[in-house]
Amino acid sequence: MSKNFQERIEEWKNFLFIYKFALDEINTKLTILNDEFQFVHQHNPIEHVKSRIKSPESIMTKLQRKNLEVTTENVENHINDIAGVRVTCSFTTDIYRIYDMIESQDDIQVINVKDYVKNPKPNGYKSLHLIVEIPVYLSKGPEYVKVEIQIRTIAMDFWASLEHKIYYKFEGEIPGDLSHELKEAADIVHYLDSKMIRIMKEVTEFKEHEEAAKLVKTGVEK
Repeated sequence: MSKNFQERIEEWKNFLFIYKFALDEINTKLTILNDEFQFVHQHNPIEHVKSRIKSPESIMTKLQRKNLEVTTENVENHINDIAGVRVTCSFTTDIYRIYDMIESQDDIQVINVKDYVKNPKPNGYKSLHLIVEIPVYLSKGPEYVKVEIQIRTIAMDFWASLEHKIYYKFEGEIPGDLSHELKEAADIVHYLDSKMIRIMKEVTEFKEHEEAAKLVKTGVEK
């Protein structure tokens, strides 16, 4: 590796540092929102949060695929997923609860939404993708940074992780029979998510009925 290339990589690492601050802001905000929801509703919509920043090499490769010159300006204008956050939750209904909480924040601007939950990809992939812009407060003033947020259930995440591994195993050309099996697995994931929501509704209704019965019994005893 040439000295110039190494220097360029170091320069890009410094440029990307602000994206780490953006992830810190998003992660803190998600933690607060989740804790508040748990306190108010006795339910935590967020099970797990994972974040990452694309490497300089990966960003340069993406720019080249787009036939764009490798410059920091092109990065800011044409690549939205440098900073990425993956949020996993228990139920599909939580996906939209989390979206509503994010969208309601005054300091977060939702730039783009791709709903692969309601409109899955042909291979069965499901997730809600958001591109948001969040201010990072530096000594010279705020800078607005784009972050990609993916929100999906634990079952969807398990399927997506497996599909990702298989995709790279076959260098993007997954055999037809495996693709078919993956699609079947995606259908099973959909069934499982729907089943879990039904079970949770039954549990909630049972608890509400139980609480109502206790109140009636207390009133009778008085």
